[in-house]
Amino acid sequence: MNEINSTYQRNFKDRLFIAIFGRDTEQSKQWRLDLYNALNNTNYTDPNALELNTIENVIYITMHNDVSFLVDSQMNLYEQQSTYNPNMPLRGFMYFSQLYQKHLTKQRKNILSSTLIKIPTPKFIVFYNGKTKMPDISKLYLSDAFITKDEHHEFEWTATVYNISSDSNLALQKKCKPLYDYIQYTQRIRDNLNKGLNKTQAIEEAVDWAEKENLLNGFFKNQKAEVIGMSLTEFDEEDTYRTWREDGIEIGKIEGRQEKAVESAITMLKKHYPISDISEITSLSKEKILELQEQITVKAEQ
Repeated sequence: MNEINSTYQRNFKDRLFIAIFGRDTEQSKQWRLDLYNALNNTNYTDPNALELNTIENVIYITMHNDVSFLVDSQMNLYEQQSTYNPNMPLRGFMYFSQLYQKHLTKQRKNILSSTLIKIPTPKFIVFYNGKTKMPDISKLYLSDAFITKDEHHEFEWTATVYNISSDSNLALQKKCKPLYDYIQYTQRIRDNLNKGLNKTQAIEEAVDWAEKENLLNGFFKNQKAEVIGMSLTEFDEEDTYRTWREDGIEIGKIEGRQEKAVESAITMLKKHYPISDISEITSLSKEKILELQEQITVKAEQ
């Protein structure tokens, strides 16, 4: 990584999608409500009706008590992915198990009770903007991963995938201007890369263009350095996954020697990958990854 990239990326660990739709600012609240309304064909007007939380680059929202809402009637999880991942239902299943545990603790509910406990209805949405051709909307099912096929579909968990490449889900883009602006920006980067610009040039030009076009109401002007840093990190991640696929490495597991897994973990730590993702990809324990992280910090301070 060159010095410019390192300067940009040092302090910016969020995904751009999270920075736009998943922060606790008035602007982000409104964009989040716009996205929720567009997905659900609703017309709610109070941005504070959505209670926000995030877990490892995922937007988690529940419903506040409002005129037309039931308290905690729905639990939404939004995740953005730039590489196709068939394991999203399993990821969602694991995310929601954490969320329901927190919810039940907060509500002081006991699952051993003889009374049926009502829980928020889950909805797991994945926004995909990678290069693999995908339909506008598709569904991935946890049962596809079962070793023994479940003929009766007695247990299921679903990830609904929305393709948000520039030429997909045009009606959704039309209904949600913030999503449209985000898509136009990411597509501008890819167009620049296809023209032969290097990664930094492609991103900086796209940010300047987005600023001139006033995409996201000045967000690209006000958060310029952060946007560049986040974009560099995300496109580095895309390159990493693509390289693994080209080398025959299955995402979610690195086969071979321990040294190879450690080397990959160190690379991802330097790119600020979440610890849990590194563990999933390399099969190393979180304790081992934290140990590697400490070693990197010590070397940097020397």
